Amino acid sequence: MFDKLETVEKRYEELTEKISDPEVISRTNEWREYMKEHAEIEPIVQKYREYKKAKEAFEEAKEMMNDPEMKELAEEEMLANKELMPKLEEELKILLIPKDPDDDKNVICEIRGGAGGEEAALFAGTLFRMYTMYAEKKHWKLEVVNENETGLGGYKEISFMITGKGAYSRLKFESGVHRVQRVPDTESSGRIHTSTATVAVLPEVADVEIDINPADIKLEVYRASGAGGQHVNKTSSAVRLIHVPTGIVAECQTERSQVQNREYAMRLLRSRLYEIEKQKRDSQIANERKSQVGSGDRSEKIRTYNYPQGRITDHRIGMNVYQFEDFLNGNIDEMIDNLIAADRAERLKGEE
Repeated sequence: MFDKLETVEKRYEELTEKISDPEVISRTNEWREYMKEHAEIEPIVQKYREYKKAKEAFEEAKEMMNDPEMKELAEEEMLANKELMPKLEEELKILLIPKDPDDDKNVICEIRGGAGGEEAALFAGTLFRMYTMYAEKKHWKLEVVNENETGLGGYKEISFMITGKGAYSRLKFESGVHRVQRVPDTESSGRIHTSTATVAVLPEVADVEIDINPADIKLEVYRASGAGGQHVNKTSSAVRLIHVPTGIVAECQTERSQVQNREYAMRLLRSRLYEIEKQKRDSQIANERKSQVGSGDRSEKIRTYNYPQGRITDHRIGMNVYQFEDFLNGNIDEMIDNLIAADRAERLKGEE
């Protein structure tokens, strides 16, 4: 580990020189890349220097133990740094875990009602409201890309984009099957029903990250349906893109112009194709290390929302939350923090 830290520190010093060099500064794109790398490794270098300082202080205090007049003070200094060094080592191990390159990206979220008919669609609406409120608390921007609303206010499916720093890093563990247990408003006998909704969280990707041959895309236009203003059902502004080789479909009908809808649909299509590539890439790691948190497989049941008991359970980490209404109002950070910590622990185990 320490050889690796020495290499990182050396690279940091090289980058510090480069980003201060007027010649490099004049080459904007190159300078920006160096600045990004510098910022990424700076926390590691700062923590490593803190560790080296503690180790140096420990060694100095150890030598001072031979001086009777300084022995008491030296012993205190030695013990303090002896306790500090293992803590800093653990922090360094965590900092050295390779970062998910998608963590800082915006996300495209898709929620679909699963088993349970209208009740599943209503639950999809509950989840959409929860993520909307969470995005507001984080000061992120949320835009609906496509929606298929039901008569009672639920969603057969809804796609939306969240724009904000670190959005993917916070939301990526929400992918999977969410299960609800409650008495539907339409149930006269008061029986508890179990329904599901599927959530997919995709990182938004740029053109350069996923190459799509225009010849592979089939474009269809149609009239928008549902809420959306006077243009609804009057002009063919809605867009459906079909990626012929994979059969993947991306739709957008929320914007007034066909051009805007096509742009949003293209962003959605890129993210879906990127997800396939990402899953292929991650499958090798998954075969070597089965993460407790899971890979975000859409078929994996990740969480149960039990209304009668006022309890939300995440099955991957065995965590229960009893602040039920609070959670559904978008206060989900505690759950997310625990999922991130569990994933980090698994990845640390894999590194070792």
